[in-house]
Amino acid sequence: MPICVKSEIGPLKRVLLQRPGRELEHLSPNTMGQLLFDDIPYLYGAQREHDCFAQILRDNGAEVVYLEDLTAQVLAGDEELRRRFVEETIRRAGSTAMGYRGDLKRYLLDIQDPLELVLKTMEGVSYQDVFPNEQGRLSSLVHTGARFLMPPIPNLYFTRDPFACIGRGVSLNHMFTDTRNRETLYGDYVLRHHPDYAGQVPLYYTPDQYFWIEGGDILNLSRRVLGVGISQRTQPEAIEQLASAIFADESSEIDTVLAFEIPSTRAFMHLDTVFTQVDVDKFTVHPGILGTLRIFELTGRGQGKLTTREVSGPLEQVLAGYLGLDRVQLIRCGGSSQIAAEREQWNDGSNTLCIAPGAVVVYDRNYVTNQILEDSGIRVLKMPSAELSRGRGGPRCMSMPLWRDEI
Repeated sequence: MPICVKSEIGPLKRVLLQRPGRELEHLSPNTMGQLLFDDIPYLYGAQREHDCFAQILRDNGAEVVYLEDLTAQVLAGDEELRRRFVEETIRRAGSTAMGYRGDLKRYLLDIQDPLELVLKTMEGVSYQDVFPNEQGRLSSLVHTGARFLMPPIPNLYFTRDPFACIGRGVSLNHMFTDTRNRETLYGDYVLRHHPDYAGQVPLYYTPDQYFWIEGGDILNLSRRVLGVGISQRTQPEAIEQLASAIFADESSEIDTVLAFEIPSTRAFMHLDTVFTQVDVDKFTVHPGILGTLRIFELTGRGQGKLTTREVSGPLEQVLAGYLGLDRVQLIRCGGSSQIAAEREQWNDGSNTLCIAPGAVVVYDRNYVTNQILEDSGIRVLKMPSAELSRGRGGPRCMSMPLWRDEI
């Protein structure tokens, strides 16, 4: 069993990251909106911060594996798989890539080192890369050589979103935007072809399903209860399909899915940007969702159909009931200050990565929320965040737990 994630707080033993690469350098003021960035991170600063993040995880008992390395291991020594990977990458990269598919295929297949090939597909391929000496064609005269035939995918360091581990299975997601849908290809090849995972991981959702869902909306609340956000990037129909697939898997222990409807805005992009678990009975929460949150229960395991009902009551009461606890404490991002709450929410103050019960990794910049967490008895591990935070995602967004010990 290569994947085991039955909670948000079990001791973290193996985690998937993607180290930011040249795809960040390929952001520009003209493209960053299309590529879902509000600012352009400084690559070398982002890499230093990310390396610090990885070291914090290692120092606390987690094995860190990288998406780019696992994908390269899949492609090494298998020419047919390498060719299929290149063809699928081009197909998912949009109409311009398909228009140049023959030239792109030749260019990419000429890259012999599998890791170099994988990194190139992540950072993007420019016209100048493929046609370094091209002159006299209309396209070369009209466009600059910096035009991308295959766009970069700079959001990839947020490994939480393309797929999500649920118990021993995975939701391999259909992403909200075309810009990010290519990201799922790497997880797809790892899960289907890597010797550590191939044939051993049930897929509860796949990218060829039509409704969008992203991993930042999926929280393993307990071995029996899964939380999923209805958000800007996850549709209720996808949650129904995910729940049906999980309930149909006899090896799954999940018998309840709680759907949390949050405001559909960029500031509240995913459920984990407003709500994460930090201990057995403690959660961070952005206070801005508390007045608008609706919760729905989906059940039907072994019945062949779903039963859905709306759940009433305060969030802490609902959580305590479903988790079998006497009470649950909600730790408010920014505390009692509305300005601090909004500022630190924008910088992912609620997006914590729990690495063991009562121990979390956070961005150092969210000092108000971090102090409140410490005052609440939480061990707070602070990482630098000047550059990584520009991508609008925190420590949980940047990590995909593959194995947590059970609690």
